[in-house]
Amino acid sequence: MKIAAIITRIIQQFLRDKRTLALLFLAPLLILVLTWVVLDQEAGNYSVATIDVPGQLVEQIESDSIEIIDTDTPYEDLADGEVQAVLVMEGQQLEITIDNSQPNIEKALFMHLQRTLSISENSAIQLDVEQYYKAEVETTFDYVGPVLIGYFAFFFVFLVGGISFLREKSQGTMERLFATPIRSWEIISGYLAGFGVFAIIQSIVVIIFSVYVLTVPMQGSILLVIFITLMLALTALTLGMLLSTFAKNEFQMMQFIPIVIVPQAFFSGLFSLDSAPAWVEGIGRVMPIKYGASALTDVMIKGNGLGEVSLDLLILLGFSSLFFILNLVTLIAYRK
Repeated sequence: MKIAAIITRIIQQFLRDKRTLALLFLAPLLILVLTWVVLDQEAGNYSVATIDVPGQLVEQIESDSIEIIDTDTPYEDLADGEVQAVLVMEGQQLEITIDNSQPNIEKALFMHLQRTLSISENSAIQLDVEQYYKAEVETTFDYVGPVLIGYFAFFFVFLVGGISFLREKSQGTMERLFATPIRSWEIISGYLAGFGVFAIIQSIVVIIFSVYVLTVPMQGSILLVIFITLMLALTALTLGMLLSTFAKNEFQMMQFIPIVIVPQAFFSGLFSLDSAPAWVEGIGRVMPIKYGASALTDVMIKGNGLGEVSLDLLILLGFSSLFFILNLVTLIAYRK
């Protein structure tokens, strides 16, 4: 009877907690759907520009997955991501310059060209591969390293900031602040600055360790990388503080991880979405990690500067500003 009483109490507790029930049954389905969409894709379609390549060879190279693009600025298009490779024919030498910031594309194109040349009448043609970016992206970790830096910075700052802000409310610190003349926006700014100090330290430690110990490629400015990581951390911090408003304890705050943090990984660049449905791209546009990871990859692997990643930084700033305003609105309502 005592065991039955315990079982009954637990069941009733779960039935009263609708959020836990939703997490238990709906969150796994959401993650499974995202995993299916990301992984259940056919081979990607790649665009290739050519220079002085005979028409017969172009016809042999072109396939369902490779499109030959006619452009007057092939290398500019390669830098902008409009094409993934440039083919140049010099005598019996076929030189391919590949966007090596994406190893999966590099390997797929190389294997296709090798197969095409081996079965064609031009089997005597020698294939020479050149990497467009100077960064030595030799392993999968070299490519995903910048993405992981941004993802882990986002994850831990979100978690620590959200739980810490929630604890300030549950321990009564927030009520004592409300009794003073301090304004709501000053409270939020103060907490952001306080948590931001540790976000700065974390970003510096993670980046230095990744670059100098794990040898993640670094072609751009390390100061710019730190700044991008801080912008991403600021977005995570404001989001964590906002969601802490809807949690009553640390356990409920942890429940946001499968819904908010895990889906970010699918749009961070760790998985190729080239062949994903159009609506998936729409979801990715509301994921802050998409822009932070893209900026980190552009700087660390491609060697781009502030001008090339300014749009990503502005979008991150927009996310942070939106979350700050929503924090302010909820705090004013909570204060009343």
